[in-house]
Amino acid sequence: MGFTVYPALDIRGGRVVRLAQGDYARETRYGDDPLPRAAAFAQAGARWMHLVDLDAAKAGGYTLAPLLGQIARETGLQVQTGGGVRGRDDVARILDAGAARVVVGSLSVREPETVIGWLSEFGGDRITVALDTRQDDAGTWQLPVHGWTENAGASLDQLLPRFVDAGLRHLLCTDIARDGMLSGPNLDLYAHLARLAPGVAVQASGGVRDAADVAGARQAGCAGAVLGRALLEGRLQLADALAVEEAVPC
Repeated sequence: MGFTVYPALDIRGGRVVRLAQGDYARETRYGDDPLPRAAAFAQAGARWMHLVDLDAAKAGGYTLAPLLGQIARETGLQVQTGGGVRGRDDVARILDAGAARVVVGSLSVREPETVIGWLSEFGGDRITVALDTRQDDAGTWQLPVHGWTENAGASLDQLLPRFVDAGLRHLLCTDIARDGMLSGPNLDLYAHLARLAPGVAVQASGGVRDAADVAGARQAGCAGAVLGRALLEGRLQLADALAVEEAVPC
């Protein structure tokens, strides 16, 4: 399995922002220039990027179709994108706007059978299931919903095999405790996922600080890493992350 670096842009109100642990009250703004930033990703050698509609994630109704179309047409990047996906028409509309893959997050936890149907209809290569998880005191990886305030009925270990059996190929998994905190990715979680879902391309998300963290995610069995705050703040150079992508595995 190859490895892919996903430079990420989270958009709120037309601006590039980051939230700490998904908290809309803890927002850092990085400018109102998402298209030039995406073009810079492509110029640096990236093949993919990750685009999040934070407004839609909160209120529903994906709003980034014009930007998505521009990025796809003008940069050549393949775009994985989501935010506010509530129904089948949302998936179709985002794909039609130029997405290579649609990211489905909270609905994957609340209505897994719906998303399983989309895997069948659109194909496993067009859907990325995103599961945000938090480890409880007993060591179980729970799947919080409703702004990460309540646990879902099923744990990560209970829900993920259902998606695997349905043809899941791409999983983005975030350790909530690491999200936006520059504390390093949870490599134990990703090694666990590699055992739980062999053959699924797992993307590490949350906490990546530097190229060593990207390499660590690859060594833990991930097929990709999403780069957010560290990239925006210049702590990590995209070229260094892409060097990990291009390295031949030992």
